Amino acid sequence: MSSPHDTIRFVLNDKIVSVDFNSNPELKPTTTVLNYLRSFPFHKGVKEGCAEGDCGACSVVVAENHGGKLTYKTIDSCLVFLPMIHGKQLITVENLADAGKLHPVQQEMVNQNGSQCGYCTPGVVMSLFGLYKNHHNPDREVIEDALTGNLCRCTGYQPIIKAAEHACSCTDTDKFKLHEAKIADLLDEINRDKSTVEISTPYQNYYKPLTLPDALALRRKYPHATLVSGASDTALRQTKKRELLAEILDISDIAELKHFVEEEYNYTIGSGLNLEQVKAHSNEKLPALHKMLQIFGSLQIRNLATLGGNIGSASPIGDTLPLLIAYKAKVKLQSPDSQRLVNLEDFIKGYRLTDIRYDELITAVHIPKLPSDTLVRSYKVSKRKDLDISTVSGGFSLHLEEGHVKEIILAFGGMADQPKRASETEHYLLWKPWTRSNVEHAMKILIHEFTPLSDARAGAEYRKLVAGNLLLKFYTETSTPGL
Repeated sequence: MSSPHDTIRFVLNDKIVSVDFNSNPELKPTTTVLNYLRSFPFHKGVKEGCAEGDCGACSVVVAENHGGKLTYKTIDSCLVFLPMIHGKQLITVENLADAGKLHPVQQEMVNQNGSQCGYCTPGVVMSLFGLYKNHHNPDREVIEDALTGNLCRCTGYQPIIKAAEHACSCTDTDKFKLHEAKIADLLDEINRDKSTVEISTPYQNYYKPLTLPDALALRRKYPHATLVSGASDTALRQTKKRELLAEILDISDIAELKHFVEEEYNYTIGSGLNLEQVKAHSNEKLPALHKMLQIFGSLQIRNLATLGGNIGSASPIGDTLPLLIAYKAKVKLQSPDSQRLVNLEDFIKGYRLTDIRYDELITAVHIPKLPSDTLVRSYKVSKRKDLDISTVSGGFSLHLEEGHVKEIILAFGGMADQPKRASETEHYLLWKPWTRSNVEHAMKILIHEFTPLSDARAGAEYRKLVAGNLLLKFYTETSTPGL
């Protein structure tokens, strides 16, 4: 294990900034980037609207160096602990103008009258900046997706969309493009050191390994540490519940966990790959997963959240889980001296309870290549389309042979204390003709197979009705004339 150090370093205002938490007692390892920035007189553009990643008023952009080329990601700074930006460039709205000249996205917000009260505007501008750096002449769908995570209460979005269209039609010649080599060199200077960051303060210990062997060693040494990958879920324990996270193992920057590999029989996805990257890779290879991720949170959330984190949280309403069960996914669990593959449906044992051992990390997800005629679908029912938690979700797969059900998986979220298959309903349908009458009878079985809770999102009876209707929807999308 490499020698640790207790200081984080990142680039802000085109300079390397070092933060020693013991010399700055006002800062905690879990101080959010939002609160860190607002402690300075000239970085007040970032705002706290919700402190849970819903409104986007705190949006900033981080840049990372990949082989001398910078990649830009818009994130919610209210969900990011300060050590998570170690080795990155942090860009705020104050950094965009160049010698008094507005950045193209700022100028177009002026030209198109895209701002009113101004509270949300800095976050909107940063989302437009991220769009500008990643897309040239984006279509309407891409623009709307980039703005899904920004809530503006006092203006229409049309002027903002027009600002995006005009700004992103320009060739990228901003100051960030011109100074890219310089920033890449600064980041390379920081990231050459692969030793673990270990921050110890009177009330918190924060461990940030940068290699997988170091991460596994720390996992064994500190088995009770809270695991952080994207922190989009964990950060809420602090920002909303005011919980003190005494010991944290941050695995968000381990390169060995960020991959998407197509093999002969499987797709292997690193547990640390963020969901926006998973979405991009899965477009043609795993279309049901790609479609589901299009309505997972917002771009800011997907740039943080990871597939391993979504699985490890074991939420009964985790969006990816029912679909991954339908895909027959396996979870790769690794310790310092062993590894094993576990079926995802066996890995989740109960409400936020998994089969992970004290010295293991989720390092990858294996999704088998199903037969080409296997039909896979994902469904999500929620109060609004974007940036909402599921009321009921479903991940279904179906393999027919001469019009009969050879294999079927019906996995639901929001119907029990964990994502769960409707095994009795599956058993009834097996080897029967895939017909509406058989499906309607299966719906009656399905209604009695679960005992969901009633809560703020929906009542138990509504959830049962929705689950049955999702099965019927699956039938109508997968049936063919004569079946």
